[in-house]
This record gives sequence, structure tokens and C-alpha cells, in this order.
Amino acid sequence: MNFSIKPTIAVYDSLADFIAQKELGESDLIVTNEYVLSPQLDKASTPCDVLYQEQYGQGEPSDEMVDAVLKDIKGKNYKRIIAIGGGTVIDISKLLLFNDQYDVEEIYAQGAKLVKERELIVIPTTCGTGSEVTNISIMEFKKKQTKLGLAVPQLYADEAALISQMLSTLPYGVFATSSIDALVHGMESYISPKATPFSRMFGKTAIEKILKGYLKMRNEGEAKLPGDMEDFLIASTMAGVAFGNAGCAAVHALAYPLGGNYHVPHGKANHMVFESVFNMYKELGADLSPAEEVLVEIFGCSKEESWQKMFELLDFVLEREKLGGLGVDDVKAEEMATSVIQNQQRLLANNPIELSHEQIKTIYQRCI
Repeated sequence: MNFSIKPTIAVYDSLADFIAQKELGESDLIVTNEYVLSPQLDKASTPCDVLYQEQYGQGEPSDEMVDAVLKDIKGKNYKRIIAIGGGTVIDISKLLLFNDQYDVEEIYAQGAKLVKERELIVIPTTCGTGSEVTNISIMEFKKKQTKLGLAVPQLYADEAALISQMLSTLPYGVFATSSIDALVHGMESYISPKATPFSRMFGKTAIEKILKGYLKMRNEGEAKLPGDMEDFLIASTMAGVAFGNAGCAAVHALAYPLGGNYHVPHGKANHMVFESVFNMYKELGADLSPAEEVLVEIFGCSKEESWQKMFELLDFVLEREKLGGLGVDDVKAEEMATSVIQNQQRLLANNPIELSHEQIKTIYQRCI
């Protein structure tokens, strides 16, 4: 049984407080988005270079985007990378820690052989990625039309810096998709064959915080950004610790081709297939009882009702779209199932029960 938390987890009152304590200077590079940094800090008071991710492309991280960033920072001799943002910014930043001579394809190919040459501090500004505490970076490889993950120890941040104030301007849609992503991290890691009592401790707390936060939103009658985001930020990091140790599985595996082919935001793609994946697990006799016990405690109902109540709650938080609306048909379902089998074995290995190509295709078809 193995369990670890690699980065130091620190809490700061504000971004200005973080900058002062860390004594940022000319050997540091902030990687962020202008819309994230501007409300928090005047550019004139930023004591180091700033790289805005959106200047390299919109949407989720891709190999082309990262290669352009690597080209621009070549020879700059930065000693620390400060990632301030969501999953895109964090995943890009994790690939900036090595010698400037490599491109993304070479980094993915060499993986664990590479020497980490820069420190990484991550300040998450969404409540979903969990990437601040994992050793995983996910990229869309344009030519392959799918997302691939690199998981090596060198990708761990040296510090995860939590600043709840950074979430105060989060658009509701980003909150909804990212927090659902965090919930899926908690759920998939909880039923993973790699789960331990320690990973489940973090996963359970994350699941409880997120679902109880959603219930409070529904009781107040409106799907809007919660006033206090700290619980969701902590839940996201806890879910990151859980899946960083026990892994994610088929929900994520099936979501990646949706992102690669149709540019669906990751959390939204998870939401589109989440229920159908778990229904397939139940049909095949997978042991979901550990997760069911958690849901029964939260919703105060039977095991079977608890699943229905959870998915109804998620549909309140974020309206679920059908894959047919993206243009997915039976042919595309077949192609994506093939892509999942070929490219996502790292994730499929964490399923509570094995899924065949035909079963994955069926899951997609049920979501059309």
C-alpha cells in the first residue's frame, strides 16, 4: 500500500501576500491569464516576467501551444515557474521545468529520464483540476486528435499555494465544470483498485464538501457562484490528492476524445459520460458499495436512489448536453471507443471492472 502527498500545501491571504512572502524577482516567471491576474494585481507591481497563456491559443492545453511557449522562454534562465490559473495554465507550466532543448513530444517520450531544472509553485484559480498536487500533465496532441497524459515524479509542484480570494471572479460556468471534474476525481479514485484508506479519507471529504455545497445552492434556489469558495477550493485539492494516489478511470478516459475531437471543456465532457459509465459498472457487477455508502450518508436515502439524486443534482448545477448535439453518431462512437482503448490504458487500468471496446462504444451511444 502506497500513499504520498508530494507538494507542500500552503494557504495565503492574498496574491500580494504570496508575492511578498516568496520574494518574487527577476529569476521567476509567472504563467497565468490576463483576466486572472489583472483583478488581483496591478501589472506595474509584478516583480517578475509574466507570460499570458491566451497569447498562445485558446482552450485547453495542446502540444502546439506548449512548443510555442518553450520557444519563447528558451535561454531565459528562470529558476522558478509560478503557475496561476486553471488546468490549462498548470499543465503547461509543468512542462517548462526541463532543459530548454526539448519539445513536448520529446518530453513525453523521455518522461522519467528528464532532470527537473526549475522549481514549480502552483496557485489554482478554479476548483476542479487538482493538478496542483499531482504529477500529471494532460495535453491534446493535435495530429492524434486526443489527449494524452504524462505522469512522472518530476511534474510534482514544489508547493501548492491556496488563495481562496483568487476564485472570487470565477465565471459560473467554469465553477460548474471544474467542480464537477473535482467530484469525478473523488468518485473515480474512491472505487479504484488502487484506493487505500488514506486516499479514501481525502476522496470522501472532497465528495462530501462538493455535494453538500451543491445541495446548499439548490436549497437557495439558484445555480450561481457560492459566496464562500474556500470549501470548494479545499475539496478540489483533496480530490487531487486522492486521484493522484489512486487514479482516475473510465469517465476521464471517455471524456478525452470529446475534448480532442469536439473541444468540449474537460469537466463538461466528464459530466456528459459520468452517469452512463457508472450505469455500465453497475450492469457488469462492479463493487460500487464504498461510494454508495458515502452517497447514502449525504442524501439520506437508499443506495439506488442515491445515484439518481446525485445525477439530478449535477444536472441542476450544469445542464447536461447530449453527445448527439456535438455531431456524435454510431460511427463516431465506434471511432472514439477505439481511441480510448488505444490511448487511455493508463486510466482504464483503474476501472473497478474491465470495460471492453464494445461496452465503451455502448456508453457513448447511450449518451447520444
